[in-house]
Amino acid sequence: MRAFISFLSLGIVFFSAGIGAAQETSAAPRMFLEDGRLDLDAVVHHFDNLYRADSSIAVAEFTVTRPNRTRSMTMKIWTRGRDKALILVQAPVREAGTATLKVGDNLWNYLPRIKRTIRIPPSMMLASWMGSDFTNDDLVRESSFTDDYTYRLLGPSEDPPGWLVAFDARPGVAGLWNRIEVIISKDGTIPVQARYFDRRDRPARSMHWDEVRVFDGRRLPARMVLIPEDEEGHRTEMKYREIRFDVEVPEGTFSLSNLERQR
Repeated sequence: MRAFISFLSLGIVFFSAGIGAAQETSAAPRMFLEDGRLDLDAVVHHFDNLYRADSSIAVAEFTVTRPNRTRSMTMKIWTRGRDKALILVQAPVREAGTATLKVGDNLWNYLPRIKRTIRIPPSMMLASWMGSDFTNDDLVRESSFTDDYTYRLLGPSEDPPGWLVAFDARPGVAGLWNRIEVIISKDGTIPVQARYFDRRDRPARSMHWDEVRVFDGRRLPARMVLIPEDEEGHRTEMKYREIRFDVEVPEGTFSLSNLERQR
């Protein structure tokens, strides 16, 4: 899966840890040219590969906020290769065992209360995933900031501090976003904030990253918050508890039979 991003698009980056890429270390990579200018190509390449690995296992807290209620879940996430992911709800008890399986462009949900596996049809791709501000389409869409967008440095950002980079969808690339504006940290290594503009160039949602930590040798934001522009009081928060990259994840993890055994 590819980032928001992918986790999930940047919007769902926490689901996108399953792409082959070199292991990053906690040491900061070089993001500036010898003359002191920001090396935008290096920044975007680093950003595109921030959460990626040949495989991963993660545990995360997922919180959905609405005007009159808040619900939280603990999830375990397995990824392997470019197109396989399994997401299992572990808590609370009433939702434990609910699971989502992604294989290529196919998506299935397992619902333990009725003991049924449901394949998500194309007509439901824009529906909410797990009652959150993410959609089913966020989970299956594969996109790359280097392949699907042109990018340009707009200049420094003051609030929040960092560098403002604009990503414009390439002609002919299918997707929901016409443009994404991303603020990168001053050292060029960490995403801080992003705003997404729809195909009519209207602001649609924003993403915020913070609580930077080192996970398995990588310095990453532990928390991401997605906020839709047109729904007051709505937000979805994802916070990693742990992530392990390039670990052994058997191929059978991503089968329908295993999806149903997770209960």
